[in-house]
Amino acid sequence: MATGVLFSSSSFPSTLPCKPYHSISLKKRPKRASFVGSSSSSSEGSGESKNQSGEADDKPSFNPFGFVTDNPSSRSAIQLPESPAEAGNVGQMLYRIEDKGKDYGTYVKAGKFRWFVRETGTSNSRNGTIVFVHGAPTQSYSYRVVMSQMADAGYHCFAPDWIGFGFSDKPQPGYGFSYTEEEFHVEFDRLLSVLGVNSPFFLVTQGFLVGSYGLTWAVKNSDKVLKVVILNTPLSVSSQLPGLFQKLRIPLYGEFTCQNAVMAERFIEAGSPYVLKLDKADVYRLPYLASSGPGFAILEAARKANFKDILTRIETGFSSVSWEKPLLVAWGISDKYLPKAEAEEFQKRNPGVVKLNIIEGAGHMPQEDWPEKVVEALRVFL
Repeated sequence: MATGVLFSSSSFPSTLPCKPYHSISLKKRPKRASFVGSSSSSSEGSGESKNQSGEADDKPSFNPFGFVTDNPSSRSAIQLPESPAEAGNVGQMLYRIEDKGKDYGTYVKAGKFRWFVRETGTSNSRNGTIVFVHGAPTQSYSYRVVMSQMADAGYHCFAPDWIGFGFSDKPQPGYGFSYTEEEFHVEFDRLLSVLGVNSPFFLVTQGFLVGSYGLTWAVKNSDKVLKVVILNTPLSVSSQLPGLFQKLRIPLYGEFTCQNAVMAERFIEAGSPYVLKLDKADVYRLPYLASSGPGFAILEAARKANFKDILTRIETGFSSVSWEKPLLVAWGISDKYLPKAEAEEFQKRNPGVVKLNIIEGAGHMPQEDWPEKVVEALRVFL
């Protein structure tokens, strides 16, 4: 179990004696390993190696499971409880967390698919509607605090999990959904219609891949939005692609990478100055533990995405000659994936329309790192 691999109870003979389980003791590693390849935030592997003279090298040796064992929140994923689950189910952790993370949420059928949508406020809210869009490989759970407080400020808020992510449907690629940008846009339109979001609304988007699809949707549908807020989303053709998405695009290696149960939480932590608390890490981990669906969804989406073309359209679509709607860039300054300079350059391309608000102390997901500051920025701008 130290490798973090979960086995079905059907894999073991029912006649084996059942003894109480105990937590695995994991030795603290001298350095944290990074599964997402973020050189700025962590190092790969752990342990010590010796050079030819017999002296210890500073460079650690490779530890293939360091991405699990060297991380505080991830370690809980491979600890076993004191007593087994009923009927010897070794998926005890799933039982512990299966009902977590569905704050303000319900299932909504739109077209062929079921979306999991969080909602706060009501259609009678005096200040209008906000739709919050998450990025990959996370979920709408990241907006729970922000949307609760914005509802208190008089807004009707929706935050859906994209198809293939979080608690929404995860269709097998090629069977009714192939995870292309166009398909995401079509299904998003259907969802908005079912939710009754027919008047222009406020759009908030954050993150890579499907987060970028929120912006390309806005470029195509500028008449449907009142204002746009961007939280730490790639904004330039020169944006560096995080290691996770590079690995997903490698044949065979991508198939292995996409089934990493702690992928989402490690991606969040590698882009932030903070480590997730266990109760939050549980929720981001849950979809990837529950089935292989979300892993193959992000694998397919990453391979179908033309990142250079997407970012080119974002650059030109929000330039001074193309975009006139008010736009706020609220940027977590401690983002280890996207530097502050990227937000500053974006603002310079359309200074009459784009406002820049730097959020001190927040990283790649400011809505998770410091939601109160995001709420403050939104209330002033909207």
